[in-house]
Amino acid sequence: MATMRSIWRTLRGDLARDIALVCAADTLVGVSFGAIAVGEGLPLWLPVLLSVVVFAGAAQFMFVGIVASGGTALAAVAAGLLVNARHVPFGFTVGDALGGGRLRRFAGSHLMIDETVAFALAQRDPERRRAAYWACGVGLFVCWNVGVALGALGGTAVSDTDAFGLDAAFPAVLLALVLPSLREAGTRRAALVGSGVALAAAPFLPAGVPVLLALAGLAVAGVGGAEGTWEPAGGPVAAGGPVAGPAGSGAARGGEPGPGDGGPGGGDDEPGAGSYDEERVP
Repeated sequence: MATMRSIWRTLRGDLARDIALVCAADTLVGVSFGAIAVGEGLPLWLPVLLSVVVFAGAAQFMFVGIVASGGTALAAVAAGLLVNARHVPFGFTVGDALGGGRLRRFAGSHLMIDETVAFALAQRDPERRRAAYWACGVGLFVCWNVGVALGALGGTAVSDTDAFGLDAAFPAVLLALVLPSLREAGTRRAALVGSGVALAAAPFLPAGVPVLLALAGLAVAGVGGAEGTWEPAGGPVAAGGPVAGPAGSGAARGGEPGPGDGGPGGGDDEPGAGSYDEERVP
């Protein structure tokens, strides 16, 4: 209890408001998931159990979508594990926000989802980082499970959930997860090839298998070289143009010396505007 009080004291207006808005939005998505799962003929307890044990919206939507379309449980589990593979680098990135002790780290790992990681990484202060992670994680866990339970109960009373457009929630959630990554050329190539393979295989293979075959798109993700843009802490910079040097060196590649290089506008011990942020770049 003392830890939770400390977390809530650390949160301030804007951060607490943003977390509350995300929790409200995820509650609605949870309602749609519960209603869709029951509307597809799955027992009421299954979406509720999935939400407590798995607690990963994209993987849960993937599992229900594959099983409801006739796919095997094995294919559904494999697809869900692939979707959640991104949690491995997440753990290295925000591991410090979980705190010490086996029980606390186990609970914190279960709350590790896209939203909690995003809120944690947005905080520079370690105390606010931990507070944001745990407040968002606990809030989303409660709101998501309440939403799923309400949706599942509502789904038993509604004979056709498609009439409310809830069937669109599954592709909409997956699309929302994918869109931010499509800014990179390699990711766009992988997505196009993977979706093409899945669409071509869908008429001939059992449901769920085309999704696994879409991983073929990863083979072309790195094709085309690394030309494009590079984004240091200050923002995107065109490849071949000015880029920030190491900490303490604001010199641009092929450009003029900046503050922190002993050039005009700064001393040797003063970091320049283009220097790395030592907390964000090792």
